[in-house]
Order: sequence, then structure tokens, then C-alpha cells
Amino acid sequence: MLHMLDTDTASYLIKGRSPAIEGKLAAIMPAMVCISVMTRAELQYGLKRLPADHRLHLVVRQFLKIVRILPWDAEAADWYAEIRHQLVSTGQPIGELDMMIAAHSLSAAAVLVTNNSRHYERIEAPLIMANWV
Repeated sequence: MLHMLDTDTASYLIKGRSPAIEGKLAAIMPAMVCISVMTRAELQYGLKRLPADHRLHLVVRQFLKIVRILPWDAEAADWYAEIRHQLVSTGQPIGELDMMIAAHSLSAAAVLVTNNSRHYERIEAPLIMANWV
């Protein structure tokens, strides 16, 4: 099964803050791990806030070269509309990019790997989650 790392999980991995994540990744074929293009955008934005010589620039660039990055598609957009409608109409919105990443995970039929399950648990869609932290 495909596993989509959300931005929080990718950040833990990039910063070397979780041997547990590294262990889980070692047990999964690389082709079965991906990130959303939205996570790529968040990681790139994070770099914009750092000095050009910060070590994370190199680490993030290397990470983005080796991880599979899924493009946003029409099915992801449709899931996003469903998720946003459900969360806003029940007064439980979460961040826009979190909703987009969840929608992307659903459209890709991927397990969403996150340490922010409290946000994603509000989504009524059949979102499968795992916490590797």
C-alpha cells in the first residue's frame, strides 16, 4: 500500500528527529512512499525563511530528489471540496494545506502518515492514517 508522508512527518525525517520513522521507511519499498506536491510547497516555503547557507537547504533538496512527489489532480480537487465542505459546515476547519494533503491521500488511495492525527480525525471521509513518530 502507498504511504503519503505529510509535511510534519517529512520534517521529522529531514531533521533526523525520529529514528522510528527511519525504521518504518526501511521496511517499506521506496516506490510505496510519496509526498503530496503540497508538502513539497510547504517544505520549499520553509526554506525561504532560512538563510541561504543553512544546512536544511541541502537536506531538503536531497529529500525532494529521492522521494516520489505526486502531482495534484482532479480527483484530489474533488476530495478537497468534500472535505472542506464537511469541516466548514460542522464548524471544525483545519488548515487549507492539511485539507489538501488529506484529499490528495484519499485520491491516491494512500495511507496518510502523520503526527497530526487530531486534525485529520475530524474528516469523515475514509482516510487511513498511521503515526510513525
